[in-house]
Amino acid sequence: MRSQIADTESAGSLSETKKSSTAYGVNKDVAPRLRKLLSLADFETAARRHLPRPLFGYIAGAAEDGVSFAANRAAFERLEFRPRVLVDVSRRSQATTIFGHTWSSPFGIAPMGISAISAYRGDVVLASAGKNENIPVIMSGSSLIPMETVHAAAPGTWFQAYLPGDAARCDALIERVRAAGYSTLVLTVDIPVWANRENNIRSGFSLPLRPSLRLALDGLVRPRWLAGTFLRTLGAHGMPHFENSFATRGAPMLSSSAIRDTTGRDHLTWADIARIRRRWPGHLVIKGILHVDDAARAVAIGADGIIVSNHGGRQLDGGLAPLHALPAICNAVGDKTVVMMDSGVRRGADVLKALALGARFVFVGRPFMYAAAVGGEGGVRHAIGLLRDEVDRNMAMLGTPSIEALNRELLFE
Repeated sequence: MRSQIADTESAGSLSETKKSSTAYGVNKDVAPRLRKLLSLADFETAARRHLPRPLFGYIAGAAEDGVSFAANRAAFERLEFRPRVLVDVSRRSQATTIFGHTWSSPFGIAPMGISAISAYRGDVVLASAGKNENIPVIMSGSSLIPMETVHAAAPGTWFQAYLPGDAARCDALIERVRAAGYSTLVLTVDIPVWANRENNIRSGFSLPLRPSLRLALDGLVRPRWLAGTFLRTLGAHGMPHFENSFATRGAPMLSSSAIRDTTGRDHLTWADIARIRRRWPGHLVIKGILHVDDAARAVAIGADGIIVSNHGGRQLDGGLAPLHALPAICNAVGDKTVVMMDSGVRRGADVLKALALGARFVFVGRPFMYAAAVGGEGGVRHAIGLLRDEVDRNMAMLGTPSIEALNRELLFE
């Protein structure tokens, strides 16, 4: 079942003056230093220069040999479009309704941990940009700013949790999320143990974050990050802590307990998810599904949505690309729950390919984190605008006036 589409005059529609603004000239609303960034890939290049190598490596890296990371992109690249021509697309709209809210575009911002050390007040920046551009943002449970602060800045943000290992702490965390005002809870279920991320060791990243000569030198040659993010954070807010792993404040980033506080999930089962479903009054989304049987279990438990995901290639290397898993899952449960996906999305064409295969919504991670690091909220809003413009242009060239018009007949596999 496809999502509802708002009227073209609603908040989700694109006016003639805003459509594809970057296609016809410089967008005057974008800061001059960001105008040369013309795609999400450009933000990655800029972030590589801006961030210390350990932090860039943490964001960019994947598990082991990066097989799943590469497969995520290859899955999109092998699909080709079969456009329809001479279709009236002059009043096209990409507005999409899920969970009772009409969003301006069919994509949102995926959860990304420790973002406040890469971008000043990173979680607030991402959430505020999404709020202002009317797309959903999923705040990571592995974050350094209290969830209450983020929700106050951007009501409507979703919260993603890594479940604590025992029932009492799990219940307390769920109650805290509810009390903070969140109405959509995302449970990430594909991380029973820490992945083998050799790239972190090679780039010098670790948790706890260990001061080193290499990190110091990297910071000194990147003064905008050093002064604008790291020293500014220390001066205004003190040493960052993991704020949202539990109902109480977690360990500081420099503490040896930072790793210990995020382990002990390997015994969790579907029974734990069912218990949370009974306790959680809002929308419940299960993230990290790749198997049709697991999608069916999530529906049986009462999940309002699932996110087909392999964690951006950061967990099980060699895991199935979500785009390959998507058709079978949509066929099995697409009329019973909201099927979404993430991992590997970099272009508006990727968004539309996922939607044509049956997804109702798509989430994008790394590129928006790069945008936050490079340009703060303005950078994230610029990145959203670029992706939105790509979706708009491609909808026109595909002959699809609405998201509802997307289907598998538009794809050649």
